[in-house]
Amino acid sequence: MSGRARLALCAWAATLASACALLPLVDQMAWILQAALLLGVQTVVGALTRRVPLARPLTVAAQALVTLLLLTLVFARQQALIGLIPGPEAFQHFWTLLQRGAEDVGKYTTPAPLTDGIKLMMVGGVLVIGLAVDTLAVTFRTAAPAGLPLLALYSVAAGLSDDLEWLSFVVAAAGYLMLLLAEGRERLSQWGRVFGGTPRGPGADSAAGAVAPIRTGRRIGVVALGIALLPLPTLDGGLLGAAGTGVGSGSGGGGTISAVNPLVSLRDSLNVDEDRQVMSYRTNSEDTQDLYLRIVSLDEFDGTAWKPSQRRIEDVPETFPTPLGLGPDIKRTEIETRIAAAQDYGQDWLPMPYPATGVNIEGDWRYEPTGRTLVGDHGQNTRGVRYTVRSLIVQPTADQLSSAPEPPPALKREYTALPNSLPPVVARTARDVTAGSANNYERAVKLQDWFAVSGGFTYDTQVQVGSGSNAIARFLRDKEGFCVHFSFAMASMARSLGIPARVAVGFTPGSPQPDGSMTVGLRDAHAWPELYFEGVGWTRFEPTPNRGSAPSYTQPEVSGSTGLPDVARPTQSASTAPSSEPSASESCAGREQQLQACASESPAAAAGSDHDPWRWLLFLGIALAVLAVLAVPLLPMMWRMRVRAVRLGAHGRTPEGVAAHTLAVWEEVTDTAWDFGIGPDDSQTPRKAAARIVRLGHLDEGATAAVHRLAAAVEQVLYAPRPRPATGLAEDARRIEDSLRADVSGSTRLRALLAPRSTVRVVWAASARWTALKADLSARRPTLRRPSGQNG
Repeated sequence: MSGRARLALCAWAATLASACALLPLVDQMAWILQAALLLGVQTVVGALTRRVPLARPLTVAAQALVTLLLLTLVFARQQALIGLIPGPEAFQHFWTLLQRGAEDVGKYTTPAPLTDGIKLMMVGGVLVIGLAVDTLAVTFRTAAPAGLPLLALYSVAAGLSDDLEWLSFVVAAAGYLMLLLAEGRERLSQWGRVFGGTPRGPGADSAAGAVAPIRTGRRIGVVALGIALLPLPTLDGGLLGAAGTGVGSGSGGGGTISAVNPLVSLRDSLNVDEDRQVMSYRTNSEDTQDLYLRIVSLDEFDGTAWKPSQRRIEDVPETFPTPLGLGPDIKRTEIETRIAAAQDYGQDWLPMPYPATGVNIEGDWRYEPTGRTLVGDHGQNTRGVRYTVRSLIVQPTADQLSSAPEPPPALKREYTALPNSLPPVVARTARDVTAGSANNYERAVKLQDWFAVSGGFTYDTQVQVGSGSNAIARFLRDKEGFCVHFSFAMASMARSLGIPARVAVGFTPGSPQPDGSMTVGLRDAHAWPELYFEGVGWTRFEPTPNRGSAPSYTQPEVSGSTGLPDVARPTQSASTAPSSEPSASESCAGREQQLQACASESPAAAAGSDHDPWRWLLFLGIALAVLAVLAVPLLPMMWRMRVRAVRLGAHGRTPEGVAAHTLAVWEEVTDTAWDFGIGPDDSQTPRKAAARIVRLGHLDEGATAAVHRLAAAVEQVLYAPRPRPATGLAEDARRIEDSLRADVSGSTRLRALLAPRSTVRVVWAASARWTALKADLSARRPTLRRPSGQNG
């Protein structure tokens, strides 16, 4: 097998290795076999066109055309001409399938059913990435940049799957390593010399020495991959963690808590038809309507999603400090609540009434002071835990809230920050709704009542609200959504008015039982805004219509319905389903249950992250855009590497081939000197040009001899009647390059690598072709002048 064929095979295998990371996303694996077959056809087409040979752009175009025909044959046969050639109907069918696939991605949990739309997205995506890898690694012979599309493919899988294990990374990394080794082996075979293990003795095999660098490269690669994998088993979250969170490890005051993956719990909660109990509790409080069980607060809005800020965590104190901003004149009552979590309810954060003043719990838990939350460490979660929470019921009056002074500047600056991408209509609507208000309390109550009562909003889980900052504007326009949209919108509008705000995620109080206990189900999951008032602290508001209970210190015109972000992390057997009925009272339509209206959703899921069916395409689009941005600056380097490989590569043994190779090597040496700052001078003879390179480049003795040998060989080719063939010219060229590189500064070496001066030859060649084309067109243009002597 030739070196390039081996490289093409390795590119095919590396793409499939990265595509294996997509396997957990769907419930069937047959698609990977189909993708492997189609990708193989694409690879074979590339190999055949390179043997013709075609120009590199034509090779890529041929592969792209065959890929389109293959996708048409598989997915749009009925709409295509003779079942193969796509027309307008076929492209319209592709578009329809992509739309359906995007909707399916937003509808189903992982593993999702392999619908035609999802299948097209996955198979087509693998073929596009495979074409990029084959183009970079085989057509342009630069395997290193081919890692970018492979990384893009793996990143899409990592962003969408919460079950992605470290083995997927091993497989993908091994495929890329195999591709690099294949390219190194091909380059080594072209160099024609042995770097180690040179055979000694007359009977030694000369090919055996070339194996040593290959074996060494494999060993180095395996060791490097092993070192890269060492941290993976310790990761508790992020893209590779099953829980989707990242929590600092160790005891003492160290460690951090980071944002939740916004896609993790969302997909676990889809298509669940029954409400599952996640916990039960008993409390000594006579009134439980305000006993919301808070899990985590989302205090950072980056324009894409609300999520928890990265915070320091510490050991759990016996008694929590006084809540931030709570003054001594505010009425408060301390209560005690004993909570028991279900065995199949796995959640990293501990649900507690807010504000908690102390927790008695066994296990490896850490305390995050800013949010007053407890988070599991070293894999600790809520499954089956029993704990007791001491907390405060804070009862401010409307007068105390309305007379609250300005908050501290640092707090206000942090909790009123909004992204530049937030549409102006959000702030404008907030000002219109709160016009005439005398203070922030009146503004907050008007916002709450506008959402819950007078604004004409309806609770609907079937709307496509979208994602990011525009989702809030769309929600304000369409006035349809569920609790995450109401809470995110009110928090954003409050911040635009200068009121510190964040979003809390947890559960409403649940349903009373005959024995005096309370039960909390998945349908009680909820999100609500918290606004800060100096002297009172973080204060709950309830903008979602018919959901939970309006606090007594506001105009109590709101109560109960559905919508919730999925904070729950139950096992697969547990239902994290959305439904629309708070435990035992409101009822959620079957369609709402299917779309997870009332079930738990990741705390970091932005408004519309469960409604945005385009997030898979968004991931892929962003990855490809990043790939393009990174690849464009590398084009001069890639072109220079390609030219160098061609000039110094193998050549024929005929006199014409030897002559062409000699001149190509000489051109490579002059271009290399140019890249290092020694411009070419075509008016000089090869001998004088060689002396100039030696003088200006300060070449060492070996390189000086090499450049003079090469100049003599060039003069033989140009002037001798019967040139004597020279050997080792490529090695001489590399020796000259090494000597030039050793004598220049680091910045000059970097420029010679990334922005070589000799790439201006591309511009010269394009200009010459354009001039020739214009001259050819002018010669073919018919004359308009009539021959002399002829009359009209």
